[in-house]
Amino acid sequence: MRRFELHRDTDATGVSGVGIVAEGVEFGNGYCALTWRTVNTSVAFYPNIQTLEAIHGHSGATRVVWVD
Repeated sequence: MRRFELHRDTDATGVSGVGIVAEGVEFGNGYCALTWRTVNTSVAFYPNIQTLEAIHGHSGATRVVWVD
């Protein structure tokens, strides 16, 4: 299991802001859990980190940074 953060350089929608916008964990089976560090937070699950990046990466404006 390893932790990650989503770092966003630009916020095209004006919703999540910039900097560290979310925290997550990748489990041993590849599944990922993600929670947003915004006022209106949520938790979501993804089958793998590639799917998470495809949805939230915003063409490179947001990147996964591994914490451990």
